[in-house]
Amino acid sequence: MLRTPSGGAGHGAAATDSRLMSIGTVLNVLRDEFPEVTISKIRFLESEGLIEPQRTPSGYRKFSAHDVERLGHVLRMQRDHYLPLKVIREHLEAMERGEAVPLPALGRQRDGDAVPAPAEGPTAARIGRAELLAAAGVEEEELGEWESYGLVTPLEDGAYDAEAVTVASLVAELGRFGIEPRHLRVMKAAADREAGLVDQVVAPLRRHRNPQTRAHAEARAKELAGLTVKLHAALVQTALGVRLP
Repeated sequence: MLRTPSGGAGHGAAATDSRLMSIGTVLNVLRDEFPEVTISKIRFLESEGLIEPQRTPSGYRKFSAHDVERLGHVLRMQRDHYLPLKVIREHLEAMERGEAVPLPALGRQRDGDAVPAPAEGPTAARIGRAELLAAAGVEEEELGEWESYGLVTPLEDGAYDAEAVTVASLVAELGRFGIEPRHLRVMKAAADREAGLVDQVVAPLRRHRNPQTRAHAEARAKELAGLTVKLHAALVQTALGVRLP
């Protein structure tokens, strides 16, 4: 089940706006269940008419809880049922009309087994500076400050890894509580040490001549990264004496 931020009390347009999310926030919500989703993927699904987020006067996308739930359905049907977007769109439209429609059968079969359809849409995990600013909903000055503390780092060609959107969105959210970028240097240093530890474990596998062994190294790195993130979260919760839902 996707988790969406709960809206507070309010009236009129102000209350409605408070419940809308930036594309960066949506990415954070979706990545709990879909770690591989990217900004480009969300925009592609919008271009295909599967979602229709609102737009601010300056052109930024704003997503409702319904948009996020719909995105989750689309990504789930792609992941679990290998359905093409055209079929997914027709299925969702039928559901919204109140029709009880079963999921179509898997698209292609081979020897009785389901064969995933080729991935659709852009898969690049890189974004430009303007795209990052828009996705995180921040100004140039803020991004420059984050870069000065090493929280967000551009690649050699000036672009950014798509994960920078997640980092930028979280830094912005923490800022709402008075936690400034300079306060986050200790977290960045801890993350670098944890990454170094994982790298020590998988480095021998990455240098192996066998392609399958190198592929195994990437899978092992993802597994270890997930475990370190969970451990870090558990240690923080224990230190604070709180438990997150």
